[in-house]
Amino acid sequence: MRSIDDYDIEVIIILAAVMMGTVVAQKFHLSAPLAMVTAGLVVGNDTVRHSAMSETTEVYVDKFWELLDILLNTVLFVLIGMGMLVISFQFNYVLAGVATIPVVLACRYLSLLLPIKFFEKTLDFVPRTNLVMTWGGLRGGISIALALGLTHEMHRNLFLVITYVVVVFSIIGQGMTVGKLVKIETTNDTKKLRL
Repeated sequence: MRSIDDYDIEVIIILAAVMMGTVVAQKFHLSAPLAMVTAGLVVGNDTVRHSAMSETTEVYVDKFWELLDILLNTVLFVLIGMGMLVISFQFNYVLAGVATIPVVLACRYLSLLLPIKFFEKTLDFVPRTNLVMTWGGLRGGISIALALGLTHEMHRNLFLVITYVVVVFSIIGQGMTVGKLVKIETTNDTKKLRL
């Protein structure tokens, strides 16, 4: 890519790298999505981008992936809507979903403890960062897409209902209150600084 200065070709190269990377990852029984996330981090690294792409190419590459993201999210949410039509929302499934919400929040909180402690001094986190990151960690399309990929032998309906309940709570409950939580935390921090 350093030897080319044509955004059309560079976008095609990056798209081909995704396709080839997926095939290679599957051939070696590795996670193709995680392999592509790693490739995205390498290609998206500022050092690589500035040395391998012109500013025009960067704009076109970014716009291409934004458009693809919008299109795939649209397809995903159409599938989610269609999936809701065929799921049987049994009371015990919904109850399991409601019981899962605190488990998901507790797991997120615990999973953030070690990284936040490790980087606490170097990144200078605000107080109660873990609480804000836990409540702000919204779940959505990817969770449902994974649940949609289950087979009926894997109790697909149960996991879909649980996932839908957690996602709806995440979007409505957490999504509508995370701003207030951040304001409260910011206000508390400002009061402490004044004292």
